[in-house]
Amino acid sequence: MVVAARKDGVTASPLTSSPAAIATTAQPGFLGGWLSRIPLPKWALIAVAVAAVVLLLLFLICIVRCCCSKKKPKKKERVTLHAVSSPTTASLVQPEMEDLEQHVEQTGRGKLQYSLEYNFRAQELKVGVKQAAELKAMDRRGTSDPYVIVYLTSDTKRKYETKVYRKTLNPVFNESFTFQVTQAEVPESTLVMQIYDFNRFAKHDIIGEVRLPLASVSLQHVIEQWSELAAASKVEEEQLGEICFSLRYVPSTGKLTVLILEAKKLKRMDSDGLSDPFVKVHLILNRKKWKKKKTNVKKNTLNPYFNEVFVFEVPFNQIQNVDVVISVWDHDKVTKNEPIGKLFLGCRATGNQLRHWSDMLSNPRRPLTQWHSLQPPDVVDKALGLKSHLKLPLPPR
Repeated sequence: MVVAARKDGVTASPLTSSPAAIATTAQPGFLGGWLSRIPLPKWALIAVAVAAVVLLLLFLICIVRCCCSKKKPKKKERVTLHAVSSPTTASLVQPEMEDLEQHVEQTGRGKLQYSLEYNFRAQELKVGVKQAAELKAMDRRGTSDPYVIVYLTSDTKRKYETKVYRKTLNPVFNESFTFQVTQAEVPESTLVMQIYDFNRFAKHDIIGEVRLPLASVSLQHVIEQWSELAAASKVEEEQLGEICFSLRYVPSTGKLTVLILEAKKLKRMDSDGLSDPFVKVHLILNRKKWKKKKTNVKKNTLNPYFNEVFVFEVPFNQIQNVDVVISVWDHDKVTKNEPIGKLFLGCRATGNQLRHWSDMLSNPRRPLTQWHSLQPPDVVDKALGLKSHLKLPLPPR
């Protein structure tokens, strides 16, 4: 029995253990056989495996970064309409933002009651500042110290102010101011009424304003109305006036002819609301003053007629280096003459001045006439960049 059991154990053990042995020895043999079929050395197989692992890691990193970027808050996203090709999309998005900004600026400033009366015989405009209501509080205590500034855009130097009313959002002014305005100037003028908050030790803050183009109202009868205050607009450019002149150049003789014809809507320089204008014509050569001439003075007018001609000798080889400066001045017997406005023409000019100059050069012997708007004198002087005159050394004694 014992022998039989041993025989059974001996004979059974190889039968039960053989499948496990076969399993443990067959797998390495299979991988080795599969790898042995690839016609590459062992180091090449290792390199390929490393590269595959690196690519897998990069792929995982990209997925993580994309997921993180999608989770960022929307406030940091920038929206641009440049890449949008659909006009419908732009019209739906952009105007809504502009309307929202305008609504925020125009609400909550209050309103102003005023009156207008024009005397056609005396050519006077009487502006009555009645009262304001529901003004925006500018002080910490929820009140304001309002007052009103009134002026016309055609004469920004003449401004009127009401009295200051302390600690109120509903002031009653009941003050009137008179402006000298001709019937021809009325359609081109805008009445501006600005309400400020008075501060004793700081800059006065503007609460809002009312701008009323006089061309949009009928002054045949007295007008009295309320208007909502709007946000203060940027300071308008002061209108200095316009001037009309012609240019003519003859290359063969080297003669440059400047004909000063007339000016209109000049800035008021005198206390009576008029000016005594005259025109200077300067020739600048290589940024240095060269020659000058001037017209006669026209008394008490904002629309002078000159019709005076000046002839300068400018050789053809110098015409490209010449600037012609046209300046309008107000004559004063007692004090120094004041410049009203300037402009210059030449190859360094821009806009209408450059176009006028180019047309003159391309049309020799032909006078070309054009209107030009006057510019602030300091702006023109800065653009010209004039050099100071050279001082010659004194001869030795």
